[in-house]
Amino acid sequence: MSFALDLLLLATGWTHVWLAPYTKVEESFNLHATHDVLSYGVAPDALHNYDHFVFSGVVPRTFIGSLILAWLSTPILHIASAFGFITSKLDIQIAVRLVLSSLNAFGLILLRRAVFKRFGRPTGLLFVLLTCSQSHVPFWMGRTLPNMFALFPVNLAFFLLNNRASNSLKPSTLSVHAAFSILTFTAVVFRSEVAILLAPLALQSLFLQHTRFLSLIKVGIISAIASIGTSMEPDYIFRSILNILLFVALTVLVDSYFWDQWPLWPEFNGLYFNVFQGKSAEWGVSPAHAYFSSHLPKLLLGSLPLSALGALLDARIRSLLIPCLAFIALISALGHKEWRFIVYAVPVFNIAAARGARWMVSRRKGRFFGRLLFLGATGIIAANLLVTVMYTRVSAANYPGGSALAVFNKRYADWEHVHVHISNLAAQTGASLFLQDHSPPHIALAHSASAPHHWVYNKTESLSPKAITASSQITHVIAEAGPESQKGYLKTGKWDIAFSIEGFSGWRFNLPWRGWRVNNKAKIYEWVSQGLGSVMEMDTREELWVLERT
Repeated sequence: MSFALDLLLLATGWTHVWLAPYTKVEESFNLHATHDVLSYGVAPDALHNYDHFVFSGVVPRTFIGSLILAWLSTPILHIASAFGFITSKLDIQIAVRLVLSSLNAFGLILLRRAVFKRFGRPTGLLFVLLTCSQSHVPFWMGRTLPNMFALFPVNLAFFLLNNRASNSLKPSTLSVHAAFSILTFTAVVFRSEVAILLAPLALQSLFLQHTRFLSLIKVGIISAIASIGTSMEPDYIFRSILNILLFVALTVLVDSYFWDQWPLWPEFNGLYFNVFQGKSAEWGVSPAHAYFSSHLPKLLLGSLPLSALGALLDARIRSLLIPCLAFIALISALGHKEWRFIVYAVPVFNIAAARGARWMVSRRKGRFFGRLLFLGATGIIAANLLVTVMYTRVSAANYPGGSALAVFNKRYADWEHVHVHISNLAAQTGASLFLQDHSPPHIALAHSASAPHHWVYNKTESLSPKAITASSQITHVIAEAGPESQKGYLKTGKWDIAFSIEGFSGWRFNLPWRGWRVNNKAKIYEWVSQGLGSVMEMDTREELWVLERT
């Protein structure tokens, strides 16, 4: 049973990677940094080839996650290549994403084992079913967002805090200190918002006497308020400062080297840019209640009402949820809000939801109320799956840039000289460096089938259709479909549409009673025989044109 549940968590993440293998612009820094580490190595004379010097983004990001991912992936890539599973750069991208997905699945597996121990096997089973039936975490845990690099250590910290017997009143002091050290490292290196989660967890541990105030100082959790208290010794303060400085030194040394800036602490730069300068508001401002009214319901789906039930039933669940609710309330003070900023709370809410679902399914089935509760719990999981299937279908059809470049590479594989200009939309929706299959660098693997041609994949943003047409070197264009391309390219008479790529545009509902009087029996038969697919159909539209110079 335990092994099957672990395998289900792993397989769910892998399935999302296979169904949607391409990436978007918000994932590009860590993805391209991983590509460059694998391709060029980390020697000083190789750094000038790295992509981030050309497309650096608004603020620097840490290389530590990409380095770890590249090093973990290297032996896997060589083994997979030796068995012939990797024949292109796209295969390498998929393999790298599978490694990241596996790492985050391992964090969820650890949590599942902690739930088994503290809340029982049925609750652990329902935790897995609820997690796998949701859309956001399984879909994104194999994507190279900075938040997904932070998700594993956060889950590891929650495992340490909850991996104890059901009758245990508190975790061991060693587990508490290890968890808070991990959270401190994650906040300093990967995502600064984890510090907002760490604060209520630390205060709760103090209140419940899971640890002592001076011990927290010693492990560097609340060194910012180290002046509170009366019996602190200088040695504790020194160790506190040293613990924080070690984490800062790690990211400063590594990232200053890769960014060629000294000194550079990426997360501090991001915090200063987004919070102190208020630049995050340029990406949009949401109302204070947005996390509770919009983002959390989308992340949790049916787990939201179940988690409320679990909190009502079990004091242990309330103890779990209070720091997460405080974290979401605190981060709501920031104007710019995104679901990924609070994704770390989702596994904890799923534990609470599993506890509520366990109560529902454990009622006596001989009574109507018991059967109704059982159907309600299973219905919630089924509804989660339905929403997830729809979401995944949309996502798989929403990466036209990746699809266009993959088809392009195959269609013109025999051409020796190709210079293709990639539009902004294509670059933002999947046209990553891993899809530049016919240009250097060629990652050296046993069965890599990357062509030896030296194509040019041009992502220059400032080139107009007129300038592209005037350049005789550019042989192809992956352009946004529509009137602008017709006006800028097709009307010149120098370009033909080689093929087009479609993307998601919306859903169309085909209700069974439409056409009732015309063809009643046929309509009902079609609806029943084809199921939901005949009721909801996904509409697509042309997103990109691949143009070939005439």
